[in-house]
Amino acid sequence: MSEINPFTERIGVKRRDIVIMACVSTILFLSFYFIFGINQESESFPDDTVEANVSNEEDSFEEKFGFDTRDFYIEESVFSPNQFIGDILYKNGISYTLIAELERKAKDVFDVKKIKSGRNYAIIKEDSCDITVAFAYEPDPLSYVIYDFRDSISVQVVEREFTTCIETASGKIESSLWNAIVGNGHDWALVDLMENALSSSVDFYFIQKGDEFKLIYEKNYIDGVPVSLGKMLGASYKNVRGEHYSIYFESDQYEGFFDQNGRPSKKSFLKAPVKYSRISSRFNLRRFHPIKKTTIPHLGTDYAAPTGTPIQSVADGVVLEARYTKNNGFYIKIRHDKTYTTQYLHMSRFQKGIAPGATVNRGQIIGYVGSTGLATGPHVCFRFWKNGKQIDHMRENFPPPDPISDDYLEMFFEKRDDIVDYLQHIPMVHSQPNVVSVNHVEEEVEEIEYDFTL
Repeated sequence: MSEINPFTERIGVKRRDIVIMACVSTILFLSFYFIFGINQESESFPDDTVEANVSNEEDSFEEKFGFDTRDFYIEESVFSPNQFIGDILYKNGISYTLIAELERKAKDVFDVKKIKSGRNYAIIKEDSCDITVAFAYEPDPLSYVIYDFRDSISVQVVEREFTTCIETASGKIESSLWNAIVGNGHDWALVDLMENALSSSVDFYFIQKGDEFKLIYEKNYIDGVPVSLGKMLGASYKNVRGEHYSIYFESDQYEGFFDQNGRPSKKSFLKAPVKYSRISSRFNLRRFHPIKKTTIPHLGTDYAAPTGTPIQSVADGVVLEARYTKNNGFYIKIRHDKTYTTQYLHMSRFQKGIAPGATVNRGQIIGYVGSTGLATGPHVCFRFWKNGKQIDHMRENFPPPDPISDDYLEMFFEKRDDIVDYLQHIPMVHSQPNVVSVNHVEEEVEEIEYDFTL
């Protein structure tokens, strides 16, 4: 057995004591830190933590259709073709008895028959598994309808708060009207507004490269997001026939578009029964028939368009015929006055309510494009009678409507001068729409103020 050196033994004892003391100190330090340090840290920032929690709760709050999303489950969707509100409600726990009562109460507020495919709707519940407490429908971006089943059934139309700004657009036709509008960052719906304003002076079926347009119009915003277009306030179109203007004017006696002389821009007849189509065959007394393979006069104008495209009555009138024949397919014939009668052939179907004796208005949808009867593809054959004889409506000079009366001409001319002057100051091509203020437009170069308050 080896002899223990007293000196070495004393050193070994000291090392052991130091290790033990170090371990104990470390344990005590960590215990102290976790017990007191964390508490002190928590106590140092109590207000910040509470504020962060409150802020997160506030940020998560959102109201839709008047319902707090923290308290209600909201499932949004879009109406499909041939989908009915009754079917949706029944699948979500509403009985047929309540659905019938809803239809009765809604008639005087917002009839469920006005609901259209492609529009947004929402099912509202207290929980995803509960029955429906309300149904929301959006007929347009600026309003919604609430069908409420809580307590007793109620129906309410709610108008959203929105801001209307006056904006401008311009373009030069290089390849197509589509590129001139959408290619410059504008909404395609502007074409509807422009065509409506200039329909009597500009034939949009014959636009040409180099044509120019300038527009002043309204755009509606909700929370800074554009949701819809408003009225067209002024429009100009320049082509080989000159420069054409259309000014929106509203008073206690008049409302609509007028040319520079105060004559209504809308003539008594539309130029065509369908929009965004092309002429596939013109009025021709010596046309070679593509099916019968012989020369047969074509006493109408064919407008090719996709099946289902809406067909409009070109003027006010009364329906004489709405039926089917082997050659014409589904067709409608309308008498407009003692002089003019029109006919629309090869429809896929009639609009609801269109029947002999029904009164129709200019621009009203009467049916939809199809290829029924003797047709090679979807189109509408548009026929036009004058004093009982079929004519080429594109060569007809319709009588102009009466101008604004002398009592309102001075008021109109003031409005006309403001709008025409501003149209002339709009630069020709923009990469983005110009946004200007609501009730006036400021021209920075000449510091001219234009008052567009209607």
